[in-house]
Amino acid sequence: MANINYRTLNVDAYDPESSYSFDLTTLQPSSLPAPSTSGESAQIATQVRQLLRAGDSLGALSSALETAPLAGDEQAKQVHATTVIEVLQGIRQSDASRVLNEMLKQPGGNALADTLMKYIYRAMGSGAGGSGSRGMSPQSTGGVDGVGRGFSQIQARNTGEGGSGQAMSVLLSWHEKLVELVGVGGIVRVMSDRRTV
Repeated sequence: MANINYRTLNVDAYDPESSYSFDLTTLQPSSLPAPSTSGESAQIATQVRQLLRAGDSLGALSSALETAPLAGDEQAKQVHATTVIEVLQGIRQSDASRVLNEMLKQPGGNALADTLMKYIYRAMGSGAGGSGSRGMSPQSTGGVDGVGRGFSQIQARNTGEGGSGQAMSVLLSWHEKLVELVGVGGIVRVMSDRRTV
């Protein structure tokens, strides 16, 4: 019998309930749209901006969310994410709840809300639509007596044009309003969905 090092065996391959036993691509929904390119996303962005300039906030937001490139390449997803963030920043905060309520009343409104939540988390993860975590610095919160307690906040530096701090404020406001309307179920659905924006 051959000398086998049992510590190097992949025991998950022998487990019938392991992911090795089935194809992971079957977890993707069959209704995934055709892959899109950054050129298509740029055309959609132009249409969405025209709707926003015309004062149709609901139409701009719905159009941007309905055309999300779930199967697109990373550049197409980035172009589209930038468009969605521009729409969110272009809608007055006093109108945000009304726009969300009207969007949820539309057919497929809950799916649009989940897509919006994905874009909010994507933007938060990239530093409020910025370029990764650059421009972020830890800041001590200090304790009651002014002594730090080992806890730090990551706060965005103001980098001009409103800075990413202002963009993060807009995202947090939209997140709060969206959670009020759809509940924490929206967060769970976004975290468990394998389709990314």
